[in-house]
Amino acid sequence: MASPTSETLKIWVFLILPLPVLVVLGYVVPTAGVLGWSFTLPEPGVQNYAAVLEAQRLQTVIWRTLRICLLTTVISVGLAYLIAYRWRFATPRGRQLIELVVLVSFWLSMLIRAFAWLVLLRGDGVINQTLLWLGLIEAPLPLVRNEFGAVLGMVHFMVPFAVLPMLNSFREVDDRVLNAARSLGATPGQVLRDIFFPLTLPGMAAASGIVFIFSLGSFVTPALLGGGRAVMLAEYIYLQMFQLSNWGMGATLAIVLMAMVVVTALIFGRLFGFKNIVGGLK
Repeated sequence: MASPTSETLKIWVFLILPLPVLVVLGYVVPTAGVLGWSFTLPEPGVQNYAAVLEAQRLQTVIWRTLRICLLTTVISVGLAYLIAYRWRFATPRGRQLIELVVLVSFWLSMLIRAFAWLVLLRGDGVINQTLLWLGLIEAPLPLVRNEFGAVLGMVHFMVPFAVLPMLNSFREVDDRVLNAARSLGATPGQVLRDIFFPLTLPGMAAASGIVFIFSLGSFVTPALLGGGRAVMLAEYIYLQMFQLSNWGMGATLAIVLMAMVVVTALIFGRLFGFKNIVGGLK
């Protein structure tokens, strides 16, 4: 007869085993295959990685990707901080309204939002036509099919992802600490700068990491709103694999993109501490 300890062990093994199997079959094996393609296609060697280091076009795409992701992160986190700050000091009904608006953003398809921005930003779109009608401009502004359009669309998509971890961080700020600071003569600006901001830094770190990493892999929004003039790394990988059939280079760039994600995670962990970042996601 099996002992209770062995029975418990069997139950734990049965419950936990599917997770490592899923990780291996769903992530490790495909990643190993892509890594193998990067060294074997079109012929064995490291010529694909050498091309990444030498080709000016590839370096331009990588630096453009980093630039757009950084801009998207800074703007998204800044807007999310304002939203979370308003939520923190809102009435219960106001909090519910803000939470509803944030959640509704998740229900809208990325593709639908990108097409909506096209309708608003294109030369004959709502914004340009309104400005022309008001006489504020003489010719349509180039608001889309460039980096500006790509960043704007990505910010719209990423702000909700930045808001949620901030809400958790803002919720943990004790009102008694803020009241004590005010009672000791601190101005609202000092309370925000010296007390509130440091206490909410883990949420900001978590939000920044999420937005930057998600932005690195963005494809639909920059492809539609960038119009081929703000090609990012994910779109360039698609072009290499499915339009040029250059699977080796596509796989190499996919590995480069994965390395960028890992490096980003390590940098955020080094700067803010993995424990603080994870704490901002609770």
